[in-house]
Amino acid sequence: MTAPTPPTLIRPFTVSIPDSEIDDLKQRLARTRWPDPETVGDWSQGVRVENARSLVDHWERRYDWRRFESELNRLPQFLTEIDGLDIHFIHVRSKNPHAMPLILTHGWPGSIVEFLKLIGPLTDPVSFGGDAADSFDVVVPSLPGFGFSQKPTETGWTVSRIASAWAELMKRLGYTRWAAQGGDWGAVVTTALGAMQPEGLVGIHLNTQYAFPAQIPDTLSPEQRHAVETLALYTGDLGGSNHLQATKPETVGFALADSPAGQAAWIYEKFQSKTDNHGLAEDALSTDDMLDAISLYWFTNSAASSARIYWENKSGTLAGPKLTLPVAVTVFPRDIPLLPRSWIEDTYSNLIHYGEADKGGHFAALEQPDILVSEIRTGLRTLRS
Repeated sequence: MTAPTPPTLIRPFTVSIPDSEIDDLKQRLARTRWPDPETVGDWSQGVRVENARSLVDHWERRYDWRRFESELNRLPQFLTEIDGLDIHFIHVRSKNPHAMPLILTHGWPGSIVEFLKLIGPLTDPVSFGGDAADSFDVVVPSLPGFGFSQKPTETGWTVSRIASAWAELMKRLGYTRWAAQGGDWGAVVTTALGAMQPEGLVGIHLNTQYAFPAQIPDTLSPEQRHAVETLALYTGDLGGSNHLQATKPETVGFALADSPAGQAAWIYEKFQSKTDNHGLAEDALSTDDMLDAISLYWFTNSAASSARIYWENKSGTLAGPKLTLPVAVTVFPRDIPLLPRSWIEDTYSNLIHYGEADKGGHFAALEQPDILVSEIRTGLRTLRS
């Protein structure tokens, strides 16, 4: 009789997508039934057919999943069961024994993909022109229902529950003093960690700030008015996918699980609308970077399971809790919504760093990895003593 697997066991993990699934993807892409073209000259009706055709053609004919799979498998990857769910994570230890442990959390339509270019500079800063004193041990988990993490089969995986799982993960890895970073939903989870203040957490860095006032004042400064306008854009014209995922995530899954072109368009539109670009997402992100992210969603069939993070947390707001632990923030100029410094300072009473990047949008780790690395180093430096 085989002994049961201890729930605290950390098991090595290797990505290995069967050839048959890659072949199936290419066959589906080749058989795509395209919708009629949009009736406008811009992206106001959603993804333009011409651009989607170009992306899908690249996915079918030129994109190399095995290249990306090999890139992932060069990194130490693991699974561990926390709160009844297998969590997938990358864990790279620095050669510097005094490195600060840092857990990086992605959002939607993010994944571990967005942090791959940060791991080297964070764990081995000297090789990238930095100072050894800024070394980090890096932990990059996949959110429940995302990537290679297990998909919940019950409700209740709120950001607070995820934050508790992350605290357990860091404890399980043996860390007694650590920091956390995130953007998008990753910032929501990181903010929840900040509010929870689990043992060992010394501070956080956010490139998305949830710091709107619970009640918007009647009188606004120009920066505050701009924030309200970007919020209206975020919840209005740019909020279609968010609304559907918060109300009908399973319907989203049905729409996308059988159509890779549909999955590509769903994510491509988000990259288009929220990156710092000059008219096309490709100005901010490489086609292969976008397809790495899209392919990960496709091969893990996670359209529905990832969408449920919106459903599980649909009562949340962009106000967020007021935090007292050390918080470092970096504001990227084309982020949506874009908050003013006054509201950020009011929400984070122990603001240890406020940085303003000169370029970049909502997907900072993918768009401007060098800037984000520099900001994480600077923002968390005072917590090392």
